[in-house]
Amino acid sequence: MNVDLARAQWFKSSRSGGAKECVEVAFLDGGHVGVRDSKNPTGPALVFSAAEWDAFTGGTPDGRSDRS
Repeated sequence: MNVDLARAQWFKSSRSGGAKECVEVAFLDGGHVGVRDSKNPTGPALVFSAAEWDAFTGGTPDGRSDRS
């Protein structure tokens, strides 16, 4: 998937404590969602389809994303 991130508007969660150990998210053209490491904003970013992002965020509160 090739998505242009040049105009992405990155943001951190409102629950972020302001430390640098955060991820940033950007809602992109075509319904895609970008995720990057806030410590390395010029580094690589992951890009998810809307369905992938919905599955991830929908499963997080009930623990489906836990690795234990």
